[in-house]
Amino acid sequence: MTVGAGISLSDGRLTVFGNCVLHDVHENVVITPTSGPGDAMINGAFIGVKSDHKGSRRVFPIGKLQELRFMCVFRHNFWWMTQWMGTCGKDIPFETQFLVVEVSDGTHIEDGDKAEDQHNSAVYAVFLPILEGDPDVDQFKGSHLVFVAAGSDPYDVITNSVKTVEKHLQTFSHREKKKMPDILNWFGWCTWDAFYTNVSAEGLKQGLESLEKGGTPPKFVIIDDGWQTVGMDPTGIEYRSDCTANFANRLIHIKENHKFQKNGKGHRADDPAMGLGYVISEMKDRYALKYVYAWHAITGYWGGVKPGITEMEHYEPKLVYPVSSPGVRSNDYSDVLQSITINGVGLVKPEKAFEFYNDLHSYLASAGIDGVKVDVQSILETLGAGHGGRVKLTRKYHQALEASISSNFHDNAIIACMSHNTDTLYSAKSTAVMRASDDFFPRDQASHTIHIASVAYNTIFIGEFMQPDWDMFHSLHPMAEYHGAARAVGGCAIYVSDKPGQHDFNLLKKLVLPDGSVLRAKYPGRPTRDCLFSDPVRDGKSLLKIWNLNDFTGVIGVFNCQGAGWCEVTKKMVNHDEQPGTITSIIRASDVEYLFQVAEDGWIGDSILYSHLGDML
Repeated sequence: MTVGAGISLSDGRLTVFGNCVLHDVHENVVITPTSGPGDAMINGAFIGVKSDHKGSRRVFPIGKLQELRFMCVFRHNFWWMTQWMGTCGKDIPFETQFLVVEVSDGTHIEDGDKAEDQHNSAVYAVFLPILEGDPDVDQFKGSHLVFVAAGSDPYDVITNSVKTVEKHLQTFSHREKKKMPDILNWFGWCTWDAFYTNVSAEGLKQGLESLEKGGTPPKFVIIDDGWQTVGMDPTGIEYRSDCTANFANRLIHIKENHKFQKNGKGHRADDPAMGLGYVISEMKDRYALKYVYAWHAITGYWGGVKPGITEMEHYEPKLVYPVSSPGVRSNDYSDVLQSITINGVGLVKPEKAFEFYNDLHSYLASAGIDGVKVDVQSILETLGAGHGGRVKLTRKYHQALEASISSNFHDNAIIACMSHNTDTLYSAKSTAVMRASDDFFPRDQASHTIHIASVAYNTIFIGEFMQPDWDMFHSLHPMAEYHGAARAVGGCAIYVSDKPGQHDFNLLKKLVLPDGSVLRAKYPGRPTRDCLFSDPVRDGKSLLKIWNLNDFTGVIGVFNCQGAGWCEVTKKMVNHDEQPGTITSIIRASDVEYLFQVAEDGWIGDSILYSHLGDML
């Protein structure tokens, strides 16, 4: 059977444009064409299976991938994805959520302009799994389990594949349709690594004043975890990871704790003149801030909302215990998730989710808060039992969340975080910004190269749904310039988490203009085409090149990310080479995709390369 233009399943072989991708395809595997010529992608089809199996979990072999280079992004732990490369199906990790295969690299071309001809004759296939299950759901519809598409331009194939799945599911929107919040265009400061949960109104003032005095005034602030009123159950088991929150705590009041009131001492008072509104108003007036965001978990706090107390009873929270999937447990089973699993989550009744978010957000808006960073989002996939399954629960919560954002904040003011599951991605109708990898860890030496590589490769996938957020960093840090350069080509917000008085203003002034704005690139920064299937963290020879465009030129960042990465044996991020050697690579103008978009009419490809290091042409 042939569907679309060039995708065929016959004699146990799945082929694209005459090239075999999967061998030994089982007889119960079927392919279904997309719905019609109006689809964004016609070189695509859905892979499914015919099955009479019962039960909530099914494993179906569909074929063998052999001797073809691939790159995938997968959930290396419960919250986050990273990249993995290989050449056969057994190399693909559990919890893979995106796969691109180099079906043909074009090296059979012998005549003419070989490099250009190879570029145009290469064939790439993209696989998007679109089904998620739940222990409480026994239904099975097997015709649309994975979407597969192919073409000669990997970036176009990926974009059009996601747009086709968007049309099929009708539960999310592609990034191009979403309004980007204005904070992306301004320099910011986040309180997390500066104070962790010890953040206070006084600490905010110290941080803002310190950056302003150095000539790089932040125009937005994210008040991270530490402002809310939370507490543990009497029988709760406290768990604090390094410099983080107590994950056993639950939200016990909508309003701020005493640290964010006028006197900042003692116990929280209900006097509005003493509350968060006073702190935010004073801060905006004094430091000319454009935006202030506040952090909260999608369930209120790490442990959810506390049941059985007057302040929260009208949301009808119920204590539930997370159940994670076997795939998640086979990778790195997060310490945070283990703590939450032991203590349970106070889950607001799904039908009350909008009321909860609306009460929280309307209060924050009345206090001068302009938006929110919503964290811990993947936890919803573990709580679907009794609510129609993980996908239905996630969609219900995200519909409520996005409705509240629209009602209470201007500018689509939300950042999604800890949300690297397809339940969330395929439920995001309007959310336009998402954290793209695990945190910036200032004291973890091995994490910095991992961070840059993970964000770049994750962006190939999540950049189709939202603008990736590369996270905060420290401007005064041995790896500060490395992180700063990555954000300069990332197309992302640029913000730091410096402690007051600990800044490198020379570095910051390379990124921030005197008025607090930043020169942001146009698109999500992604690896160049020749880096898609190389391994820039493990192979000892490949550099990572990241491309982007601005209104007038192309930009490329080149990074040595060798030395640390995810280990398939230990299921951890490890430092496998503490002294990676110097390596070289080639940079071409053609590394920048779509460069013609910013060139004048009649451009024939001539380019000048300028290096900001040493002012070299």
